[in-house]
Amino acid sequence: MAAAAAAAAAAATTTASATSASISHRSPLCNSVDKPSPAFSKPIFKPLHKTLSFTLTHKARSSTAAKNPISDVISSSESYPDGEDLIFDEDDKPREECGVVGVYGDPEASRLCYLALHALQHRGQEGAGIVTATAEGVLKSVTGVGLVSEVFNQSKLDQLPGDNAIGHVRYSTAGQSMLKNVQPFVAGYRFGRVGVAHNGNLVNYQTLRAELEENGSIFGTSSDTEVVLHLIAISKQRPFFLRIVEACEKLKGAYSMVFITEDKLVAVRDPYGFRPLVMGKRSNGAIVFASETCALDLIEAKYEREVNPGEVLIVDKDGIQSLCLMPHPEPKSCIFEHIYFSLPNSVVFGKSVYESRQQFGEILATESPVDCDVVIAVPDSGVVAAIGYANKAGVPFQQGLIRSHYVGRTFIEPSQRIRDFGVKLKLSPVRAVLEGKRVVVVDDSIVRGTTSSKIVRLLKEAGAKEVHMRIASPPIIASCYYGVDTPSPEELISNRMKVEEIREFIGADSLAFLEIDSLKKMLKGDSGNFCYACFSGDYPVVPSGLVKRVGDFVDDGLNGSIGSIDGGWLEGSKENKGEDLDVNYEEQVPV
Repeated sequence: MAAAAAAAAAAATTTASATSASISHRSPLCNSVDKPSPAFSKPIFKPLHKTLSFTLTHKARSSTAAKNPISDVISSSESYPDGEDLIFDEDDKPREECGVVGVYGDPEASRLCYLALHALQHRGQEGAGIVTATAEGVLKSVTGVGLVSEVFNQSKLDQLPGDNAIGHVRYSTAGQSMLKNVQPFVAGYRFGRVGVAHNGNLVNYQTLRAELEENGSIFGTSSDTEVVLHLIAISKQRPFFLRIVEACEKLKGAYSMVFITEDKLVAVRDPYGFRPLVMGKRSNGAIVFASETCALDLIEAKYEREVNPGEVLIVDKDGIQSLCLMPHPEPKSCIFEHIYFSLPNSVVFGKSVYESRQQFGEILATESPVDCDVVIAVPDSGVVAAIGYANKAGVPFQQGLIRSHYVGRTFIEPSQRIRDFGVKLKLSPVRAVLEGKRVVVVDDSIVRGTTSSKIVRLLKEAGAKEVHMRIASPPIIASCYYGVDTPSPEELISNRMKVEEIREFIGADSLAFLEIDSLKKMLKGDSGNFCYACFSGDYPVVPSGLVKRVGDFVDDGLNGSIGSIDGGWLEGSKENKGEDLDVNYEEQVPV
C-alpha cells in the first residue's frame, strides 16, 4: 500500500510539473492575483490554458464512467415530522440558496467555521454542516437540519478535529427527508475522499445528471452539487485540482464552491462570478474563504481579495496556487446581493453593501419625491435605503415598524378572523410614529405583492394618514436560475401588472420603484459587470430544458415523476426543452 501511494504521489507530482510547464495563457481577470504572504510562498500558478476541454459525452461512455464512482454520499433517514396539513406563511422575498466557508491552517478550524456560519446565517436557515480533515487524513462530517446553533454544540464540535474545514448553511423548501441534501457533501472515489460546499445553481444540471445516470452513476440526493462530485470521480486528470478544473468546465450556471481533501482546500468561482466568494487571512497565517466579508470580520480574518470569476485557488502546506478555470466573458455578478441578500456590513463584489443601499434610497428620494412627514423602513433589509431616502428628502427617519427576531416560519392561522396573522407576528407598527402622519415606507423589493398589501393595511390601521411605498430595486419580472429562489414569472406581480395596478392592489397612496437605468448609472463603469436578469429577462447563461428553481428543490420523499412536481422546475429556453437529453420527464423518478 505504501509503495502504491508513493507511486501515485510521484505520478501526481510529474503530472503537476508537466501541467505547470504547459501553462502559457493569462486571463485578464485572473491577472489581478495578489502576491502570496511569506507564510504561503510557493509561486502562484499561471492560468490554465483551455487544454482540458473534454466532452462529457465522451467521458460518460467510457468503461470507467459506466461504474458508479460515488458510493457513499453522506445521507440520513432523518426527516421532518409529518407536516402535510401545515401551511407555511413565507416571507414574500427572493431567497438566497446558501452560504459557504472554508478554513485552512488553523487548529480551531471547525470552531472558526461554526462562527463564520453564524455570520452567514441570513443566507440559509434550514440546514448547516461542517467537514474537517483530521491529522490522519480522515474527513469527518456533522450536518443537520435547522439553524447553526441548533445543529452544533460543544460535543459536536469536539467530533471535528483538524486544521482544515469547510462549512455550509442552506436554504431550501421543506422536504420529507431533507437532511440528506444538507451540505457539505462527502464522497469517496478511487483516489480518496473529497468534501464540497456549493453556493449557486447549475442550469445544465438535468442534462449532466441524465448523461451520468445513463452510464451507470447512482445519485443519493436531489442536489445539483452531487453532479460535481460524479464529474470529479470519473475524471482521469491528475493531480486532484485538475479533476476539479475538468469537472467545472462542464458546468453551466452559478457556482462558488469550496472543496476539502485530506491535505488541501480548493475554492472555485464560476466564470461569470454570479455568486460572491472572498478570501481572508488570520494573524496566524490561516487562510479563510467565505461568501461574505462579514464572516471574515467575526473570526478576525483580514480581507485579502475576491476569488476572481473563473478562478481556482488551491491551498496546501506549500502555499496558495492560482489558475484560471477557463476563458471567461464579462462578469455578471448578482445585483440582488447588494439589494437584499448580503448584510449591510459586508463588502460584496468590491463594493460596500451599506453604501449601495444608501444610494438606492437617495435616488428614490430624488426621482420619486412625495410630500411626507416621516420615513420608515420595512425591517431589516429596507433600513439603509430608508435612511438614504430620509437624508436626501430632509425628512426624519423613524422606526415605524418593529420586527420580532424570534419568529421563524409561521404556520396556518388559528382563525381566519385574525387577519394578517403572519405579518403581525413579525412586524409591529408603532402608533406614536404613524398616527395622523403621511408616511413613506421603503422596502427592498416586491415579489408577489401579498406582504406589501398587508403592510400597507397594517400601517393604515395604526393611524397613518397616507402610505407611500418606495421600492429600492427595479420591478422583478423574471425568475432567477442562478441560485436565488424566485417564483415562476406568472407569480411575479410586476410581470402581470403595471406600477399603477400594483399600487391599487397593495392599497398604497403612491408607489415607485428604483429605475433600472438609474441603478446602472449609479454603478457607473461597473454596471456591465452585474446580472439584471430578474429585472429584464435577459439571461447571461440561457438555461436549456428544465432547470431547478433552487438546487435542492426536489422533495426527497416524493414518489412520482419530475413533471408532477408543482412549481419545482422552471422552463429553460424554448429552443431546447430537453429533446436532446433522451430523457422522458414524465417517467423519470427522483432517487
